[in-house]
Amino acid sequence: MDKLTAKEEEVMEMIWQIGPCAPKDVVAEYKEPKPHINTIATMFQSLERKGYLTHEPKGRGYIYSPAIEQKDYGQSKFSNFVHRYFDNSYMNVVSALVQEEKISRSELMDFLEQMEKRK
Repeated sequence: MDKLTAKEEEVMEMIWQIGPCAPKDVVAEYKEPKPHINTIATMFQSLERKGYLTHEPKGRGYIYSPAIEQKDYGQSKFSNFVHRYFDNSYMNVVSALVQEEKISRSELMDFLEQMEKRK
């Protein structure tokens, strides 16, 4: 899938929160100053071209639904992050988390024990 711009990602996050919706529903979620409906409608079309949305007719317009789940998108972004900043090494990520004290050694050991129990 094509990469999302920051604004496209922002809109997708709103769509994942709202569920199936129309551009006007996303505009309603913004604080003032709200973007113009045409800006959001154009973004919906771009997101659909990129494979992130699908649509179905409803009344005079369309209802758009995510074609990819937020969890799947997040995993893909994380994989790209690991590739780009950690030499594609998940061990380097874990090492950085431990070194920065974002995860304790005991938490890491507990996790490894849980993984062993799953096997």
